[in-house]
Amino acid sequence: GLNQKFILMAINNWNEPFHKVKLGGLTCDSMDYYNSEAHSFEVFLPKVERNEKQYVGFFHTGAYQESLGGYGGIQHCLIPAPKHVLIDKDEEGNITTKLFAEEQTSESMLKILGY
Repeated sequence: GLNQKFILMAINNWNEPFHKVKLGGLTCDSMDYYNSEAHSFEVFLPKVERNEKQYVGFFHTGAYQESLGGYGGIQHCLIPAPKHVLIDKDEEGNITTKLFAEEQTSESMLKILGY
């Protein structure tokens, strides 16, 4: 995904003030580093205390990863598959969530590789 612009968004803490952040990950090509220099848009997330959890959604990324190794397979840079959560709206307009799959464990990845 060189020069890909994946959509990212805060999932929780929407009532908190937002501030500019630099966000990075583990990929070998360093293109999972999000800031205003590497990407054309600045990244803002809610300001939270150190002991609070902040969840960030990355959207439209699965087709690239899962096409290489298949669902639950070995992915690019040996990054484990994330937890898959389905988000929907019921008939009354309430947001519902359902866990589709837990995140991939290092043990399951090593088993695929024959260890």
